[in-house]
Amino acid sequence: MNTTPDAVPEPATPEPPGRPPTAERPPLAGHNRVSTQALTSLACAAAAAELGVQPADVRAEWADDAGLLALSLVSPIAVPPLASVTSPADLAPWGGSAWERAARAKGRVLESVASLSGALISRVDLRISGVRVGPSLRAVDHRPIVPGEGGLRA
Repeated sequence: MNTTPDAVPEPATPEPPGRPPTAERPPLAGHNRVSTQALTSLACAAAAAELGVQPADVRAEWADDAGLLALSLVSPIAVPPLASVTSPADLAPWGGSAWERAARAKGRVLESVASLSGALISRVDLRISGVRVGPSLRAVDHRPIVPGEGGLRA
């Protein structure tokens, strides 16, 4: 015969808000919405980081694309001082030519905005509207902005 008292279960402690639902923890009631302005600001910041310009230099518009979001961007791109470019190799520290960088930027902006916002984005259209001559605001690291343990990385 067991002479020890039965263990009394400890009261369940509520999970902090913002934790993802699991089988044991159903989702909380309510709605989450990311405003158009928030998405636009995020898209401008991501594009600016990729193109080496200020977010205020970038214009973004959204359109419906068969239930997904299509992003249209208009932005200048940072380029080195023209006198410093004597061969294509001089563009390597900048990530290549303006054309190559713009082509890469579309995919990186899509990936960054989708991963940070959770939005379903079908495509990114990018029109380069001009150049900003001088040092790029973009880091030498040419990876897209993504969420990480230490916050955002550009």
